[in-house]
Amino acid sequence: MDVQETTATCGDAFAELASPACMHDPYPFMRWLREHDPVHRAASGLFLLSRHADIYWALKATGDAFRAPAPDELARYFPRAATSLSLNLLASSLAMKDPPTHTRLRRLISRDFTMGQIDNLRPGIARIVAARLDGMAPALERGEAVDLHREFALALPMLVFAELFGMPHDDMFGLAADIGAILEGLRPHASDPQLTAADAASARVQTYFGCLIQRKRTDPRHDIVSMLVGAHDDDADMLSNAELISMLWGMLLGSFATTAATIDHAVLAMLAYPEQRHWLHKDAVGVKAFVEEVLRCDAPVMFSSIPRIAQRDIELGGMVIPKSADVRMLIAAGNRDPDAFADPDRFDPARFYGTSPGMSTDGKIMLSFGHGIHFCLGAQLVRVQLAESLPRIQARFPTLVLAEQPTREPSAFLRTFRALPVRLHARGS
Repeated sequence: MDVQETTATCGDAFAELASPACMHDPYPFMRWLREHDPVHRAASGLFLLSRHADIYWALKATGDAFRAPAPDELARYFPRAATSLSLNLLASSLAMKDPPTHTRLRRLISRDFTMGQIDNLRPGIARIVAARLDGMAPALERGEAVDLHREFALALPMLVFAELFGMPHDDMFGLAADIGAILEGLRPHASDPQLTAADAASARVQTYFGCLIQRKRTDPRHDIVSMLVGAHDDDADMLSNAELISMLWGMLLGSFATTAATIDHAVLAMLAYPEQRHWLHKDAVGVKAFVEEVLRCDAPVMFSSIPRIAQRDIELGGMVIPKSADVRMLIAAGNRDPDAFADPDRFDPARFYGTSPGMSTDGKIMLSFGHGIHFCLGAQLVRVQLAESLPRIQARFPTLVLAEQPTREPSAFLRTFRALPVRLHARGS
């Protein structure tokens, strides 16, 4: 649609977000939607919120004003769930649970998946980063282009998850194709053959994790899977194998592509705003500010994918969202709302300098990791990977430039990449 035509109406924002123009740059349309149709009802009947204040409230109200689909409603949202392993695993994931089940599962994983546990991974993450940069260096120094997306942004979270789960690195690389197939099959408009391929891949991942859990029971190590299957003397409650497999499957799929995309966006920010690179030469507080601004400016997840069902009629922005309506949040639009972040299209790490993670100097919350009971469990892991990567990339390759324009995946939901070719800028050129 022509976002300059302010009298226009939008019949279906989800369809517009899938248009080639929005795939290239979704932010002009998001601005129009925020200003003219902030509580949008799509042709499908789904509601889409685009203002920061509304999204923040809705995320915080999940578990109260909103709930996940009940088991007998799943067929409405996932018509093929009855026969699809992937959709059944998605339906059993933590994001699809409400209290008290959600409270129990979240507590059981949070007791071990702590900030301290993630911080213990820093030396290992630093070693992985250095090794990946070492691997890229010879080709770059010969003047060749290197696909940073494939060689670094995709590889880093895979190897970090291998460390986190206590898996051999080669095993994680072996699962990479399965992860890609599952993500492809879970797209909203995936074909039946894509879903079939996703189910076969999910079966392989499920089998692998079942074997991994058994190994950790008999030979525990200092990794998250060993901790999750281990006994807690002060806690009789335990995750079942099915619950643990669903949890690991969800963690892997929920963080793999999004972490890679965030690394890609961070490198693009370094290249696009060289005047802001000084933040990466500062202490950890300066690096943190740069990381938070990357997460705000380019959230990898455009909108929430999990159905949130209104528990009652809700009046919002002059609209009434009826009870039982499915409501989604346009996270990327909320992150660029001028009512929350001044001059929101400007890349400015100063707005997060010296603050708590995710909070601006004005006290506004960056929405990329969600909020409330479904706040992303892996948020700290993503932040640590970025904090360990960006200063090292800048120090190792200070003349890095784009070799050609990056190629994005054609997805309205995830703002991810297929390729990000870079090279070193030759002196005198």
